[in-house]
Amino acid sequence: MSSTRTLISPAQLARPRGRFLYWVVFALVVGLFTLVFLGPLYWMVSGGLKTTQEVVQSPPTLVPRTVHPENYSRAWDVMDLSRLLFNTLYYALGSLAFQLVLDVAAAYSLSRLRPVFGRAILAMMMVTLMIPATVLVVPQYLTVLDVPIVERNLLNSPWVIWLPSVTNAFNIFLLKRFFDSIPRELLDAASIDGASRMRTLWSVVLPISRPILGVVSIFAVVGVWKDFLWPMLTLPDPAKQTLNVGIYSLANGVPENVLIAALAIASVPTLLIFLVFQRNIMSGLTAGGLKG
Repeated sequence: MSSTRTLISPAQLARPRGRFLYWVVFALVVGLFTLVFLGPLYWMVSGGLKTTQEVVQSPPTLVPRTVHPENYSRAWDVMDLSRLLFNTLYYALGSLAFQLVLDVAAAYSLSRLRPVFGRAILAMMMVTLMIPATVLVVPQYLTVLDVPIVERNLLNSPWVIWLPSVTNAFNIFLLKRFFDSIPRELLDAASIDGASRMRTLWSVVLPISRPILGVVSIFAVVGVWKDFLWPMLTLPDPAKQTLNVGIYSLANGVPENVLIAALAIASVPTLLIFLVFQRNIMSGLTAGGLKG
């Protein structure tokens, strides 16, 4: 019988001293990581509740002396966050739609249709993950400035956000790995029943791929929501800017406490997505690890 190796043996853990040291170390590690990850969030939320003088004073205060929740409503009105939220949601959902259609098609083709040079194509896709995103900013900008063949300028249009996000090699890899884990017998049964490749994808593959599709959807939405550099370069029109770029553009002349409140509001959607779908994220990432 094989035993699992741990830092503390079961015999040591059964002793009162060993159990005490274990829980002390465990509490310290959990407390440290909680402070590292939640500390900045608390600082941001509490900063939005302070006065301007209290925000900029040194040394800073850990707890606001007086709470001013009206800073959040003021940030909502002054920085026109409703319009910025709508713009960002519009871009995110459009990017999600294109990624689900095209990335699923690419992953299914590489996994099940076995095209010529399929492995080479997948390898070239994975190589792009090694390239820093900032390196591609200039060629991408020149491309959307004057799109080849159609010769159109895509600046200040939703296409400038949607098109570059479609070719997501990481999402294609996740989808392909999941599709590879689907039993071959299941697809063969659909083929025997007369289902075409498209019918098999729609009626068999996609219904059982909901975990990984959920993960890809979350990555697509969060990717657009948190992006800053690309929207700042390609959406100069204030009426069409995303949330992050809009807050940056309107920051001049806005009190620090109101600006911090606006940043806290901008962080809420992505935090809610993680808190609500964290189980789906983990299950989707581990799905397809084992075949069968």
